[in-house]
Amino acid sequence: MTLENPKIKKEQFKNEFKQRLKSFILALVGHIDSLPTGRVFQIISDQLIRSGTSIGANYFEARAASSRKDFINFFTHALKSANESKFWLEILMEIDRSNIEKSNILLNELTEISNILASSILTMKDKK
Repeated sequence: MTLENPKIKKEQFKNEFKQRLKSFILALVGHIDSLPTGRVFQIISDQLIRSGTSIGANYFEARAASSRKDFINFFTHALKSANESKFWLEILMEIDRSNIEKSNILLNELTEISNILASSILTMKDKK
């Protein structure tokens, strides 16, 4: 029986989460690109692409943060962007029932990402 080094396991989780965020963003972009081109869809798509990509951007910024306060701040922004993305995705699901399955998959992944971000923020705040 071998025990895994906690630092290696933690780094592996970070790398997997980073890849998960990239995969989510790419899937979101593909989904948005397949939507109808009407004015309402364009407005919601613009909002969703901004908030959805902001999750990853803030996560990457957090990994380069210069302090714990900065780290928590970037994670908090990523979580807020995830929550905003959930809102826009739910609105999109209400007006476009034709892509409901893909939207549900994205919403489920977004919920899991939000839970990881929230858990990380709580963990960091408890380590003060």
